[in-house]
Amino acid sequence: MERIRREGVHVGEGIVKLDSFLNHQVDAGLTERMGAEFFTRFTDRHKTVPSKIVTAEVSGIPPALATARMFDVPLVYARKHRSSVMTDVYYLAQTVSRTHGDEVNLMISKRYLNADDQVLIIDDFLATGSTITTLASLIVASCARLLGIGCVIEKPREGGRLQLTELNVPIETLARIDFHGEDLVVS
Repeated sequence: MERIRREGVHVGEGIVKLDSFLNHQVDAGLTERMGAEFFTRFTDRHKTVPSKIVTAEVSGIPPALATARMFDVPLVYARKHRSSVMTDVYYLAQTVSRTHGDEVNLMISKRYLNADDQVLIIDDFLATGSTITTLASLIVASCARLLGIGCVIEKPREGGRLQLTELNVPIETLARIDFHGEDLVVS
């Protein structure tokens, strides 16, 4: 939380820039501690044993990878763009990017997510819940079981947690941020 207070910059319209340690330059030690904290919360509080960790590219990858490492399971990230080497069949859903304001496709290969999987979604932010809802729809399409959701930072004012209640799974966030005028408040 101290890093958010010290280095977080409110750039307007509820967008917080944390690129010095979370999503451009990544503090590996801090990210490992995030993964360890998600591991502890989901194993101790919820007795969760996932077979896969799922996130959306790009900013969710570091905390999701650290969490996958702690659980010793694969990380599967939803791709936003299809390249020429992507020849598999994909689960596909659309969401609206909170930071860019445009529609984004999220794709997961059917080879990497199936009915045998028990899944945790780990992402960097929980704001409106749009990206996480879309990831959950990919998990449902695969017939895998969603066990829980973990986000590094939650912006409660944007209502994402309420949006996700119908998923009926535990939601863990490591920090919450709010704004008083231009001031960033972290709890």
